[in-house]
Amino acid sequence: KRIGDEFSKQDAGTLSIATTHTQARYVLPGPVAALRRRYPKVQVVLHQGTPDQVAKMLLAETAEIGLATEALSGYEDLITLPCYEWQHAIVVPREHPLAAVERPTLEQIAAEPLVTYHPTVTGRSRIDAAFARARLHPQVALEALDSDVIKTYVKLGLGIGIIASMAFEAERDIGLQARDAGHLF
Repeated sequence: KRIGDEFSKQDAGTLSIATTHTQARYVLPGPVAALRRRYPKVQVVLHQGTPDQVAKMLLAETAEIGLATEALSGYEDLITLPCYEWQHAIVVPREHPLAAVERPTLEQIAAEPLVTYHPTVTGRSRIDAAFARARLHPQVALEALDSDVIKTYVKLGLGIGIIASMAFEAERDIGLQARDAGHLF
């Protein structure tokens, strides 16, 4: 209601968005730029955190809109609407044997050290559930809160990465190869 009142009366104000790093980095740049072009007097404030922190920022009215995965649906006082569906991807150095595998299996992935999200962010529960269903116990070499950190450590050879597919940009992620993992997670 507050957002509607503010924007129906004028083309200026502040829009606070609580979001995860992945959403802020890979999903929101285009929409925020379009909003700023249409309403140049509107100040956009991005508050970044885990999905749980995003929900809490909304409940505390620190932000008017939240964009995150999973955790928001567990809060009865929030109205959640799906924006889009996304899938996971496997990220490996170009010279890694899995770079040549078009559709890697859970067994192939579990045989490698993993660099992936911390359990509180970006679909990690789907990753863990898939391995549990297959009775596989992968070695997690490193957990991180965002995709850029995961890709950095994959480039350093710490393991293979599991990230949101939207976070892989071939022109920027030089030296890495992504493989779709939506069929797995």
